[in-house]
Amino acid sequence: MQKKAVIVLSGGLDSTTCMGIAKERGYELLPITFHYGQRHNREVEQAKKVAEFYNVKDHRIVDINFLNQIGGSALTDSEIDVPGEEEEGIPNTYVPARNMIFLSLASAYAEVVGAEAIYIGVSALDYSGYPDCRPEFIDSMDRTINLATKAGTTGGHLKIETPLIHLTKAQTIEEGLRLSVPYELTTSCYNGGEEACGECDSCRLRLKGFRELGEEDPIPYKGK
Repeated sequence: MQKKAVIVLSGGLDSTTCMGIAKERGYELLPITFHYGQRHNREVEQAKKVAEFYNVKDHRIVDINFLNQIGGSALTDSEIDVPGEEEEGIPNTYVPARNMIFLSLASAYAEVVGAEAIYIGVSALDYSGYPDCRPEFIDSMDRTINLATKAGTTGGHLKIETPLIHLTKAQTIEEGLRLSVPYELTTSCYNGGEEACGECDSCRLRLKGFRELGEEDPIPYKGK
């Protein structure tokens, strides 16, 4: 029987790279995408296209549309502007507890479908400084999930896989290009337009990665 992996799929560059990596490792891909009250729906729509590209049997889109009720982030509160320049410290695009919530729900799904791994595209190198992208957090969640699940308390182990966590954005893209990951279907822009802004932190990190490789980013940008 083919082994299964749940992929936290946002429709972005990193999570789509995780799809390619998990496929190469022989997993049946079970992507899960969250509509969590983000300021735009584009990433959910792009996640659908990525899932179609990989011919997945079941792409779960889970509505947890409540983080916008909590607010506190430019990605969930329309009254907070997405910064156009790099910020000191943790930027206002950090969504409190987002990855903790995502991994908790992904672990529940993994138990139901009998998956042995959860893939999430976090990085501790070229990233925006979010505390829930650090190895310490992932290690802690791995332990917690296995203390709180049937799989983890009956001799099994549900593993959180973070294949990009020690890669720069350029190294991530290089790996994705090797795997023919469909970057033209992905979105990274915090503003969510059909053309990426090229100015937000996510766009800048993405463009920097392609530039360091001497490659052209296949998605459209404003003014280009």
